[in-house]
Amino acid sequence: MTSSITRPGGGPAVTVRRATAGDARRLTRLVRGSRAYEGPYAGMVAGYRVGPDYIEAHRVFVATGATGGADERVLGFYSLLLAPPELDLMFVANDAQGLGIGRLLVAHMRAEAATAGLDHVRVVSHPPAEGFYRSVGALRTGTDAAHPPAVAWDRPELVFPISPSV
Repeated sequence: MTSSITRPGGGPAVTVRRATAGDARRLTRLVRGSRAYEGPYAGMVAGYRVGPDYIEAHRVFVATGATGGADERVLGFYSLLLAPPELDLMFVANDAQGLGIGRLLVAHMRAEAATAGLDHVRVVSHPPAEGFYRSVGALRTGTDAAHPPAVAWDRPELVFPISPSV
């Protein structure tokens, strides 16, 4: 499924498409450069890699926008795991936050989940992102305890209810 929206103010359209192995480096740069993971959270993404093997094994979707010419700029992406159903990754480029990209990605993820026959999607959230997830319909279900040394802090656990596809 591919989705497209026109940005407010008549800006270039944003397209959500299935990621390809060729997107791996750009997605890795987006994760490692995320301002949401500065300070105490930096270690979690310092060596993180979104490899071609990950992209091929999972449902990874990327939001892109034209930057002029034929080039497309990666504005954000997400990864949906089906078994068990989980939003594994979701990142929006630092300078694209506040433009509706995250909301577009969540709407796309929910449609993908419904098409796959899922009735919910779990997300273990980065603590600063909990408010965003709740604002787009996720419900808090608990807390995922810290798992040092990889994750040294507790994280909110949420679930997106999914309406079945008709």
